[in-house]
Formats: sequence, structure tokens, C-alpha cells
Amino acid sequence: MSDSPAPARDFRFPEGFLWGAATAAHQIEGSPLADGAGPSIWTRFAHTPGMTLNGDTGDVACDHYKRWKDDVRLMRELGLKAYRFSVSWSRIHPEGTGRVNPKGLDFYSRLVDELLENDIEPLLTLFHWDLPAALDDRGGWLNRDCADWFAEYGTTLYRALDGRVKKWATINEPWVVTDGGYLHGALAPGHRSRYEAPIAAHNLMRAHGAAVQAYRAEGAHEIGLVVNIEPKYPASDSDADAAAVRRAHAYMNEQFLHPALLGRYPPELKDIFGDAWPEWPAEDFALIRQPLDFVGINYYTRSVTAAGDSYPQRTAVVRQPLGTYTETGWEVFPQGLTDLLLWFKDTYGDLPVYITENGAAFFDPPVAEGGRVRDPLRTDYLRKHLSAIHDAIAAGVDVRGYMAWSLLDNLEWSLGYSKRFGIVHVNYGTQERTPKDSARWYSKVIASNGRTLSDPLPY
Repeated sequence: MSDSPAPARDFRFPEGFLWGAATAAHQIEGSPLADGAGPSIWTRFAHTPGMTLNGDTGDVACDHYKRWKDDVRLMRELGLKAYRFSVSWSRIHPEGTGRVNPKGLDFYSRLVDELLENDIEPLLTLFHWDLPAALDDRGGWLNRDCADWFAEYGTTLYRALDGRVKKWATINEPWVVTDGGYLHGALAPGHRSRYEAPIAAHNLMRAHGAAVQAYRAEGAHEIGLVVNIEPKYPASDSDADAAAVRRAHAYMNEQFLHPALLGRYPPELKDIFGDAWPEWPAEDFALIRQPLDFVGINYYTRSVTAAGDSYPQRTAVVRQPLGTYTETGWEVFPQGLTDLLLWFKDTYGDLPVYITENGAAFFDPPVAEGGRVRDPLRTDYLRKHLSAIHDAIAAGVDVRGYMAWSLLDNLEWSLGYSKRFGIVHVNYGTQERTPKDSARWYSKVIASNGRTLSDPLPY
């Protein structure tokens, strides 16, 4: 019997795997009203007293609107092959529809050109939560006309950027938009209505379908939808917990994927929402279910679920006593990503997948002398989740890329600047960028196409 060590695992990813990082417009750009832009619901929400931690706003954020060239240079230095970003709708259409603001469009055109000149592929998301305030005044996602508004906005960008941009996403995390913005009021526009949430969710999906239809008429490349999903595991073997898992799974994981990919809602939603659940016209599903080129999956954690009294799922999340938790209270559970990807393939088939967000907020020490930020927990988080993706690929899931969340520390929505997700540290006083140890480590993973995942961490 040999005592020699087992050979290191081969972590090489498929040829052409797209390695990148992600951001969102309102979280990093700053200058929200510059050069003729209109206000968004997040500009309005953050300037309403008591809605964000410490009254933090996106007025400056990471100042990316002014520092974008330096940020692209930083991406190149880190070896990123792709950059996922979103466009601020109200920079393009200050009133939400109609008049196009040429200076806003030019900003994103120059950004795309700079990315391409540095061999970084742009992945453009049309909507990452910052609805024009002018459209919110007309009902926002509660108004069925939003499908036409969104298609018009998408068409403006398709005509300006398609070809230079070859990967488009319509909506980022519709679950968060509706659960946080229309049901619980923690996010813009700050509504709290069990009757509004299903309507907003359905209209978001109609808008998604209309934007895909518009792209097929104008564009010639790839378009998809981005969802945040997480596996639900029962807290016990009881029938009550099993039923709770089914409700939680339908509410978070199937509410948006089922209509987009199967043309129907999971039946549990009618039980979940009760008399707040409308009957939808059949023609709506024909609009929503458009052929997609990919789905983007944002994964952060799992949920161990028990029966409970939370609205609307009637569930409770059971904290794991031996678990590791991030600064946002999310359990670190890489196996959940493998499980989720296998569930996606089993449920929806072999549609290509991009991991469009994955990352963690941990406490980061100050920048040390010599410009080093030690973040071993984040590095370990990324390594374990990339290993989980590799496992899913080995099991036959068509995962084509990975976007770390986030490139930069940024505005964490209503939590303000209190949580740092970036692989690059941002000094909000000076706007100095400092790559953390996780960024340097990730850079080596990209350069080796994953091979260095098997190397010991440098701590």
C-alpha cells in the first residue's frame, strides 16, 4: 500500500470559460443627476430620511462615473476577461420614455469601447433596481404599460451597442425588486402591500418578455434573465417543515424561472398569496416565455427552513450553530451552489448558465502599510464556491462563466456603506482603490483557468 499523497485535483475549467466581476450602476457610479440624467427611485428613496443606514446615498458612491477609465485599467491589471455592469435607465431616458439623453448614452458607449480595447467582454444588464422616478410616478411596475416602457428603453440600447455588447441581461433579481420594494418596504420604492407584490412581479416578467422580443427584432447575439436563487433544506423530517420548504422554494426559486422557462407559475403561489393572487391572462405567458440564450444565477447562501409565520411563505429560517456566517448574516454553504445548479439542469434542461453574482461581505482590516488588505475569509469563500461550480460542470451543468460580486466595495443599498463585498477596497474619502488579497488570488485563478484552485492559500 502506497503512502504517497493523492494527486492534486485538476481544477481546469472549460476552454473559453468567462472569468469576470460584477457591479451595478447605482451602487458605484455616483453623479446620479449628471449630464442631464433624471432621478431614479433609489435617488429618491435614499434621500428620504430614515430609509438607509446613516442616511447614506449614491450621490458619490465609488465615483465610477468620473473614474471609469481607471477602473477599466484596474480590471485589465487583474486579468478580468469579462465585466458585468448595469445601465442607469434614467441616464438614457430621463423621463423614463421618449427623449433620449445623448450624454448618458455616450457614457456607456465609451465604457464599452474601453472594455473592448482592453480585451474585456461587456455583459450588460438593462435593469438593476434603479427605475426612473418619472415612471414610478406613473405606477412603476404596477402599471401594465411598463412592458412597453422597458422594451423602448432596451431598444435604445440595442441599437446603440449591440455588436459591441454581445451578452445582454434584461432584469436583475426580480424577486428582490418585489419582495424588498413592494412587499416589505426595505428597498425602493418602499411599498408594503401583499396585493401589490404579485402584480409587480408579474409585470416585471412581462417587461422581461417584451425586452427579449425587442432584442430579437434588433439584436443578433445573446440575451437572458438574471435571478437570485438559493436551495431550501428542511430543518427536520416533519411534514410541516417539508411543506414549508416547498412554499419557500416556489416563492424564491420558481416564481420567476417557471414563467420565463415553462410558461406558468408554480401552483404554490396561489396558496402563498391567498386572495392577493390574481388570475393572469393566458396571453401574458406567451409574452413572458421568450426563448433565452442563457440564465444568470446569483448565489450567496442557502436556507434551512422550518414552518413559521413569516409572510408570505409561512416559514422560518433556522440558523445553523456550527455554520460560518458573513457580515450580512448569510451562511457560507458552497455545496448549496452545486445542488442548485443540478436542480436547475434537472428542472429546466441544458440551458447555458452564468454565475452572474457570487461573493461575501466580511470585516476587512484597514489597508496595511505597503497597500495590502488581508481578507482570508473572502478568498476561502471564493475558492470553495468555484470548486462547487467545477463539481456542477463535471456533473453536466453547462456553466459558462463566473462574475465575482463585487469588483469594488460599494453602496449596499439600504445598508449604505456598512458592508464591503468588493475584491477591491475603496477608501470612500479619497476614492483610492486597493486590490485585496482575494483579488490577487482571483487574478491567478483566472490566469490559470482555474488550475491554481488546488494550490494552498497563502496564509
